[in-house]
Amino acid sequence: MSINRVCISGNLTRDPVLRSTGGGMSVLSLGVAVNDRRKNQQTGQWEDYPNFVDCTLFGTRGEKLAQYLAKGSKVAIEGKLRYRSWNDQQTGQKRSALEVVVDELEFMSGQQQGYAPQQYAPQAAPQAPQARTYGQGRPAPAPAPQQPAYAPQAAPQQAYAPQQYAPQQPAMDASAGVYDEDIPF
Repeated sequence: MSINRVCISGNLTRDPVLRSTGGGMSVLSLGVAVNDRRKNQQTGQWEDYPNFVDCTLFGTRGEKLAQYLAKGSKVAIEGKLRYRSWNDQQTGQKRSALEVVVDELEFMSGQQQGYAPQQYAPQAAPQAPQARTYGQGRPAPAPAPQQPAYAPQAAPQQAYAPQQYAPQQPAMDASAGVYDEDIPF
């Protein structure tokens, strides 16, 4: 059995390059710098040593992500290693590379250029209608103003107090109707 999984996080070393294959599939190529900390034997100080990892993302996800990624963006990548080799057209030498084929990509930077999470601004509450009198001269209660469902609510500032929970009754008796023959092991 073999396992081929890679998880890295780091900064993009260059702007992503989007191209397509002869068959029309999109290919997004990125470079990610991942630091390795080692102790310098001469100075005794810890130093960062960069590792540069080539990553490739296939399909329409690559097309969509290309517009949000730029040099310096911090990303977390999960994927698998792939070795490839080819003959260099100019020198005739055999070349090879080990790259990560990306399965998952997560943005770890703050707001990216051109990418900002949707901000919802609460709208002003509708004006409550004036109370009208009905019948015996009593005013009818005015309806309470409605808050939009997406308006952020301020959390009450309270000291932490553990809550008391009552044990819940099970929905049904777990032993009712279960026999040893029904258990698969």
